[in-house]
Amino acid sequence: MARPREFDETAALDAAVACFWSQGFEATSMRDLIERTGVAGASLYNAFGDKRSIYRRALDHYVEVSVADRMRRCEVLPPRRAIAAFFEEIVRRSAGDPEQKGCMLVNAALDAAPHDAGFREAVSAVLQRLEAFFLKCVREGQKDGTISARVPAEDLSKHLLGVLLGVRVLARVRPERPLLEGVVRPALALLGDAGGDGPEWVEADDRSAAAVRKPRPEGAKPGRGRKARAASVLGAA
Repeated sequence: MARPREFDETAALDAAVACFWSQGFEATSMRDLIERTGVAGASLYNAFGDKRSIYRRALDHYVEVSVADRMRRCEVLPPRRAIAAFFEEIVRRSAGDPEQKGCMLVNAALDAAPHDAGFREAVSAVLQRLEAFFLKCVREGQKDGTISARVPAEDLSKHLLGVLLGVRVLARVRPERPLLEGVVRPALALLGDAGGDGPEWVEADDRSAAAVRKPRPEGAKPGRGRKARAASVLGAA
């Protein structure tokens, strides 16, 4: 009979995410992971495997509680607002991260994926999910007339994916909100509308982002459950 874990695996994954996210795959050692997770080396290895395996688990965890969660929250909005809300959150979090960590997924694309076929496949799969999210929004918006059909939906979705990656990389060295908004604004303008007018990006995004966020009341303390831990670790995701 397998012995129960003597540590919280989710908390250990949160700590591993924080470690890899701030230091990158190559610069992170097993000693770093042991110190950050507080889990003994043998227990960490038995639970997750070697450093590469821990990184893969940490990356999957990050994607689920950050990237996938953002897509789920935005896709319930009308299609045009969903895209605006998605980018508003990206800009807000990128500009508000004092450590300038960027996005762990994009960091993985630059750091680990070029040298490892398994990581490359994993990152590519998530980027395809992001492209599919944009494509679904654009197609629905073109169908209901809120997004211009002048540019094919497939091209717009690819362009939005490229803008997303560019913003995330740029924010690593210049996390200035006006700069990042200036990158995103022309991409949103390409969405146009049935009348050919460009979007009022700032106002639309602020409303859309508010619709998908439930801010904690001022002075309230975060919960102690799994979601609360993930939110604290991935607050700048």
